[in-house]
Amino acid sequence: MPDHPVTPARSGVPRATARLQLHRDFRFEQAAATVEYYHRLGISHFYLSPILVARPGSTHGYDVVDATRINPELGGEAGLRQLHQRLRAQGMGLVVDIVPNHMAVGHHNAWWQDVLRWGRTSRHAEWFDIHWDSPDPALSGKVLLPFLGQPYAEALEAGELVLRFDTEQGELLIAHHDNFFPLAPTDYAAVLETAGSARLADVIAAFAALDPAQPDKDVRSAAARAQLRHLAADPDALADIDAALAAFSASQPHGRSAMHQLLERQHYRLAYWRNAADEINWRRFFEVSELVGMRVERDDVFEAMHAEIFRLYAEGIIDGLRLDHIDGLTDPATYCLRLRERLRSLRPDHEPYVIAEKILAGDEALPPGWQLDGTTGYEFMDQCAAVLHDGEGEPVLDELWRDIVGELPATADQLQSHGPGELCHFPTIVQEARRSFLVRNFAAEFNALTLCLHQLARSASQTRDLTLMSIRRAVAELLVHFPVYRTYANAQGMPAQERELLAQTVQKASASLHAADHATLHVVEGWLGGDLLQDGRDQHRRTLQLRAIARFQQLTPPLTAKSMEDTAFYRYGRLLSRNEVGAEPAHLALPVAHFHQLAARRAAQTPGSLLATGTHDHKRGEDARMRLAALSEIAEEWSTVLRHWHQLNAPIVAATAGEQGGIDAVDECMLYQTLVGAWPDGMRAGDDDLSGLAELAERVIAWQRKALREAKRRSDWVVPQTEYEAACERFTRALLCDPGLDPRHHPFLTELEDFVRRLAPLGAVNSLSQTMLKMSSPGVPDFYQGSELWDLSMVDPDNRRPVDFALRERRLADAVSRPVSLRDWQGGSAKQQLIHAVLQYRREHADLFAQGQYLPLATHGKLARHVIAFARLLPGKEGEAGDIEATVVICTRLAGHLLSFEGRREEALPLVSAEAWGDTRITLPQVLSHAGSELRQWRSVLTSGQGGLEECAMADGARGGSIAVGEILGSLPVELLTLRLS
Repeated sequence: MPDHPVTPARSGVPRATARLQLHRDFRFEQAAATVEYYHRLGISHFYLSPILVARPGSTHGYDVVDATRINPELGGEAGLRQLHQRLRAQGMGLVVDIVPNHMAVGHHNAWWQDVLRWGRTSRHAEWFDIHWDSPDPALSGKVLLPFLGQPYAEALEAGELVLRFDTEQGELLIAHHDNFFPLAPTDYAAVLETAGSARLADVIAAFAALDPAQPDKDVRSAAARAQLRHLAADPDALADIDAALAAFSASQPHGRSAMHQLLERQHYRLAYWRNAADEINWRRFFEVSELVGMRVERDDVFEAMHAEIFRLYAEGIIDGLRLDHIDGLTDPATYCLRLRERLRSLRPDHEPYVIAEKILAGDEALPPGWQLDGTTGYEFMDQCAAVLHDGEGEPVLDELWRDIVGELPATADQLQSHGPGELCHFPTIVQEARRSFLVRNFAAEFNALTLCLHQLARSASQTRDLTLMSIRRAVAELLVHFPVYRTYANAQGMPAQERELLAQTVQKASASLHAADHATLHVVEGWLGGDLLQDGRDQHRRTLQLRAIARFQQLTPPLTAKSMEDTAFYRYGRLLSRNEVGAEPAHLALPVAHFHQLAARRAAQTPGSLLATGTHDHKRGEDARMRLAALSEIAEEWSTVLRHWHQLNAPIVAATAGEQGGIDAVDECMLYQTLVGAWPDGMRAGDDDLSGLAELAERVIAWQRKALREAKRRSDWVVPQTEYEAACERFTRALLCDPGLDPRHHPFLTELEDFVRRLAPLGAVNSLSQTMLKMSSPGVPDFYQGSELWDLSMVDPDNRRPVDFALRERRLADAVSRPVSLRDWQGGSAKQQLIHAVLQYRREHADLFAQGQYLPLATHGKLARHVIAFARLLPGKEGEAGDIEATVVICTRLAGHLLSFEGRREEALPLVSAEAWGDTRITLPQVLSHAGSELRQWRSVLTSGQGGLEECAMADGARGGSIAVGEILGSLPVELLTLRLS
């Protein structure tokens, strides 16, 4: 029995969710059309991407520009209400994604435009996380706008900055292609005066009278613009306005000079887009200069950003929230508590379901004080995948990767300062990526942090001699070695466990830091750890320290994510199935015992966490990962195959090479893995119809281009190395699309197809086990759109392609009419059948899965390591002795050398034969096996199988029961059993 207490189910926690990505081509009405299908599948809640107004054409919704309205591109409020009605008619609920951390900038964001219009006097000036007091005089009191496609002087000279008049709004704007930057209202008078027209005198006077310091400036400015708009209806007056604008035209030298002087007076500074990393003076989402951080810790910002969501929740339209990028907030704990309190007050009869996007590193746990129901499930995605990898294959995979890396030239990569040998060690790759990001992509954020710490040092006599450069060196090493996404210090200090983690990190950083800077590092440790915060005698120092803590804690998440997920994952290619969001690629496998421990902890601490195996951000679809995971089971065979392909295709590498050479061994290795994972089931290399190969080639090439740039090894987003990218593309096209690679002339495609057909049953075993673990472990199973059938997708945008729901509806109609089987498993029907069967069982036994204890079950016999077994147990009520509700879950793992391939490859089943299991058995403790003195019987939820337990003695001498695995897993690689008295 577990030691952890079991947390009662909460009324708002879903039973199972379906994640849908909304955009203008898949609106509320299309989502509503899938309600009946998902209800029949067993889903209890839709889980939608953000629904507030985003930038026009947004494909994801995370670039919100108006938090006060439902996105009309998705169907607006009417469409949302129709979807709500369809869901409610089926007894289903709705969870929506919200973005409290940031908004998109640009002329569609009225709050942002107001800041550009009025600067620090705007009522929204403090809503955005702008560092108004920049030490750079050119940016003091201004907002950097790094949106020019070329250096400022060149853009000005080329006439790309144009003064325009918006006749509908009566507003003067600086136009740069599709961007529009408002002119300060106080400059209207000076602009209009250049026309020398008496017709404009009154409106010029109205603008000249504006005082930004006056509280009525917005009203007076709006009245003046209305006056100008009305005046412009007169063709003669409009001609006068046009004449005024002509004085700032780049076609004349004096016009360019006038435009420059006008721009210098604005509350913003236009700059070349490449300046963002070095100079930006506002917090971005990661390194995306189109997304600005919000100060949601402010009361007015909190209310404004959530008013529409609160209204929808109060009306019962939505039932729960997913919080995007919680680690970006200044104080996540306070935010989460405040949010739950508000939601509870809006609907006292309903407990809100609130989860957060939070990546937990290692054994890190979600802080219980946040009162969240859980996370979005990245940690489960990692654990579930890792337990289905074979750690015994690690030495072979390591040797293979070392040999591949060893083929790279001895010189350093073009874009980075590391040598090829460092690509063998994942932690080193991450550290080098972090160093690079601090001096390139996040240089401005790093500068802001260290300057703040230097101000803090100068504020006291004891630390006034700490130099800025010493602080920079110390903080850099601390950031390079930081092991988690962030800590959560606030005005009350830093939690003790995190303080210990900070101390450990300082110790590691010291090893690579010159001894002269050790004293600085320890002072910085104290500041970031919350020392001095309780001393309220110096409010100025306290403010500086809190600002430094916030900047440090808001820098570590993007630095960690970008250096790992968006860089190191694309450099380290030992086995790409482990290069996934939330995972640690250096950790190939997870022991079953550790998986059980983590599941029991989740049952005790966060039973409402989502259990994800695929997301809109995944690097590979859940079934592509499981197919690649099988390579760890046949590592020797994979090593032989990969080396053979490398040698076989060497002439094609040479033939497709360019000025920067051909595709190198590292990128070639990752390409082969991607082809193995993404090769569609049933596709034949020898088919006369080449459209399937052509489509695959386009998808893979799009992945390849993104992978090369994310790796920042041979190409980059900032400075793309198009010649090398072209060589890689030529190589890929040659493999997949060149008619000269007909199997009669070149065997690669046939060999690839044959190998995938060899691997596919192993991948299917893993996929079905992964699916069963997701549906039966503690937590809420989440299904990414379309993943009910095999998902062999690659990274976005490939994983956001349209879903064929009509196909899935037809398959489901067939699935519900028969027991789960492996018939037509190649097309994914077995997976959909399994999902339907288990979700129906969860619907009928909701309390068992929401509140039931998690009991790991021991396995014995020659194939014991190839089984994962556990039970979910809901004890009977008092007075009902022996009346329990329980289910037993059995999953096959590591079947690489257990499947039979004696017949034709296409006839191979993803199933270990009953004979192969031999003496392998599962033992059940007495609480499961007996009711009094009577042994319980088992019955399959998935098939017609049933039988009895056999009496056995447990390791502690207590009575128990056992089941032969071969008897249970005779027709499927997974099982779900109910226990009952005969």
